[in-house]
Amino acid sequence: MSEVRLAAEQRTEFGKGAARRTRRAGKIPAVLYGHGSDPKHLALPALEFARVVREHGNNAVLTLNFGSGSELALTKTVTTHPLKNYIEHVDLLLVQRGEKVSVEIPIVITGDAAAATLVTQDLTTLLIEVDALAIPDQIELSIAGVKAGTQILAGQLELPAGATLAGDPEAMVLAVNAAPTAEQLEGDLDLEGAGVVEDAPQSADA
Repeated sequence: MSEVRLAAEQRTEFGKGAARRTRRAGKIPAVLYGHGSDPKHLALPALEFARVVREHGNNAVLTLNFGSGSELALTKTVTTHPLKNYIEHVDLLLVQRGEKVSVEIPIVITGDAAAATLVTQDLTTLLIEVDALAIPDQIELSIAGVKAGTQILAGQLELPAGATLAGDPEAMVLAVNAAPTAEQLEGDLDLEGAGVVEDAPQSADA
């Protein structure tokens, strides 16, 4: 994942009203924290930051230019409005070159398992530790031709050079099972109806 430069401004007003004014001005309220430093309240250009998220995902590493200097930051949390889908707030983590960070990376499944199988994916992201400037966009897992009965655990995934697994290696990523036959599906439907008992008709005196 490449490093992205972004202009930022320091905010001096806080609270919901100040945040609304910041967004009306075409900017996103953000907080930069980490390495024991006092949090810095910033405003990021909304259109430019939204483009960064589209192109680099939620783990984008930014070189923030503000004041008389710049800071290297990892995008940690992006809060989006639940209905209007605009970015409301961003949390940024201060990082240093050469520093390793823990990040959640999407797992992307490629290929098709063997015929007559059913694939169940339990994990959609993987927690890894990696250099802040070498965060992968995704972890690819090919299941081309994988047969029924196969289970793939987190510890079996191939990681990029320099990255290590930070989560549970025994966590189930996906399982490939035999798909039910038409006869089995019909049998299941018969079993579902077998226990149904109709209510007895009530007498007129009831």
